[in-house]
Amino acid sequence: MRRSFAFKVTLLTLLWLWLAIACEQVPAKVFWPVVFGALTTPLALGATALLALYWLRRNWRVALLPLLALGLTWPHVQRGLAVHLPLGERTETKRQALPNGGVLSSSFFIARPNTVSLLSANVRIFNVYPQLRDPDFASSKGFIRWLADSPADVLCLQEFYNESVGTRGEGDVFRTEEYLGRRSGRHAFISPSLTNSAGAEFGLAIFSRFSIVRRGTIAFGRLSLNHAMWADLARPAASGRPADTIRVFNLHLQSMSMAATDIATATESRAGLRQKAPNLLRRFRNGAVARGAQVDTVMAQVRRSPYPVLLAGDCNDLPYSYAYDQLADHLQNAWATVGLGIGATYNGRLPGLRIDQQFASPQWQVLGCQVHREITWSDHFPVEGLYELRR
Repeated sequence: MRRSFAFKVTLLTLLWLWLAIACEQVPAKVFWPVVFGALTTPLALGATALLALYWLRRNWRVALLPLLALGLTWPHVQRGLAVHLPLGERTETKRQALPNGGVLSSSFFIARPNTVSLLSANVRIFNVYPQLRDPDFASSKGFIRWLADSPADVLCLQEFYNESVGTRGEGDVFRTEEYLGRRSGRHAFISPSLTNSAGAEFGLAIFSRFSIVRRGTIAFGRLSLNHAMWADLARPAASGRPADTIRVFNLHLQSMSMAATDIATATESRAGLRQKAPNLLRRFRNGAVARGAQVDTVMAQVRRSPYPVLLAGDCNDLPYSYAYDQLADHLQNAWATVGLGIGATYNGRLPGLRIDQQFASPQWQVLGCQVHREITWSDHFPVEGLYELRR
């Protein structure tokens, strides 16, 4: 009787796993509750693994069912929990003196002649707003300097902020285009979504040590802070490799704009739930619908690229979502390919969320991917990837 019940539970769990993965492939605009089904995928995978262990002790023949399911869905396991041994890519450690007298140490990948190192980060407008800034703009200066000193070939930055010469702003602190561009030996492409009355720019940015030969902006309807950009980068010949061109995409998908305080209120009491739940649910739905349409727009551009593609940005979505699934169907996710562990990138009250991603087209070999958790000047940790074109 007990084994019969366990067998039925096993079949229902496998059905649950299949439905959860199917939900990832349905855009929220078609039927938005599928988002919740997709988010149960890691639970279904965990339950399948537990059932495999149970049946290995009871009946190995039945254990083949959950084991086969895990084998077929292994790429989905890797999305949320990457399991790879380190490839042993060489790193160099850079140290930065902090205003409080401390020292910040960061290890960066050492690029070889045929590789491309890419660093992506949501910089949260470098904490320029009064509610974010600290005395003497210490965190702003530290973050800008850290990015400028990084050896990365390409920087992809979201929620970028720049005050050019003549801007009525904070003096020289936020001359970020100059500091991260010319002064650090990189070419700059800024895609502003807003220029305020003082002349300061908000938007996205790509900085590259390779020449930028073509560029473009991808608006999701009306141009806003949530949009995408691309740049074609000309790499000179090196070590037997002829000169070539690669295309880099930088994107910032729609946020759900759900305040952590509202979430806390909704979970603390029934009254709080009644008060906050309708608005939170509406924002959750609208964010999922928007990101689905936005990622479809970006992927249409990616598929038309005549060059190998690297894509990075703030996806504002988890690995078990339609947006991630569409990217992963055509591109390799750097962390899922070579990472170890969860790879959380959100620096906020909800731990364990990997919402910042790097992807590469099949022409690339992913050599390394790391999250710079030592950088706490934003609500997102920077992500660094190392890539080499396959020969």
